Amino acid sequence: MDFAYTPEQLQIRKAVREFAEGEIAPHVMEWDEGQIFPMEAIRKLGKLGYMGAIFPENLGGAGLGYIDYSIIIEELSRVDGSVGIIVAAHTSLCSNHIYKFGSDEQRRRYLPKLATGEWIGCWSLTEPEAGSDAAGTRTTAARNADCWVLNGSKTFTTNAHYADVCVAMAVTDRAAAQHGISAFIVEKGAPGFRLGKKENKLGLRASATGEVIFQDCRLGAGRLLGKLNEGFVDSLKVLDGGRISIAALSIGMAQGAYDAALRYSKLRKQFGRPISEFQAIQNKLVDMAVDLDAARLLNYRAAALLDRGERVTRESSMAKLFASEAAVRIASEAVQIHGGYGFIKDYPVEKFYRDVKLCTIGEGTSEIQRMVIARQLLKS
Repeated sequence: MDFAYTPEQLQIRKAVREFAEGEIAPHVMEWDEGQIFPMEAIRKLGKLGYMGAIFPENLGGAGLGYIDYSIIIEELSRVDGSVGIIVAAHTSLCSNHIYKFGSDEQRRRYLPKLATGEWIGCWSLTEPEAGSDAAGTRTTAARNADCWVLNGSKTFTTNAHYADVCVAMAVTDRAAAQHGISAFIVEKGAPGFRLGKKENKLGLRASATGEVIFQDCRLGAGRLLGKLNEGFVDSLKVLDGGRISIAALSIGMAQGAYDAALRYSKLRKQFGRPISEFQAIQNKLVDMAVDLDAARLLNYRAAALLDRGERVTRESSMAKLFASEAAVRIASEAVQIHGGYGFIKDYPVEKFYRDVKLCTIGEGTSEIQRMVIARQLLKS
């Protein structure tokens, strides 16, 4: 096993960090307070190749692997988790679903625009009555002559209000339960497709999360994504990569919180000396650093296996579970190290504290991750 970054990976980290600190950091609180979707920054990320990092160059992507992709999400999220989750949902959910299971025609039509950031993508699985129980989907797709007609609604869709392309799951065979769900590609402006409520969130507020609604939404036969009735099964495979990106999102925000806490502990003085000299603070910093390293190594293992073409259901769930819960602990301790100032918006740890909680919920709650991991352990 090689634990060293390649020169190319070091360069990726350096380049993304410079972009994040120069183009994103000056606007973080403005975007957060105003719930402003950072479209200009996202377009720039597309031009730099980061919106299609994991896709081949002949489809407009950068041809990178999942470790490289994880580094990109980490560095963006270290400055602003909202930007990290916008890129993650666009890339490893919407675009990746089309890449993995789309026809050649669908890949050629959508991926070059998605990979370059010309188009923004969203991915709609969750419904008001189908969250962890995604197999309880109620949105339907009925075949009508040479088209499909979708009816229903989805909630908690990242990028919904700014997306040009939506990949959505709908029931095509009610009797078959989760084996009767299919995936569809819906373009902005399709008849019967509209946006619903944009959620007012605790954290990640520059990232738009909301409803998409299908009311007699008519789609051509060519908008079926993957095989009929296999959309839910395909979604689980897409989520293997998606959970690596959420782990990277968690690690990035945790790194940002840790960096801020370490820096503050060296500057803040109490009883005549920096608080970093007190063992209680040192113990907190040590635990944070150990959690960070453990989370990163778990995630890179999953990413390396996925790059080798292996199924990583257990490994990606472990990475997502540990990294997200570790990030919550790290952000909480970062606030504690700042004391009263950690509760003030003038310091970045307040935002990290609000933002990281989503990582224990999105793309499968911690409880669901434990169920997934348990099933994988009991199969062995």
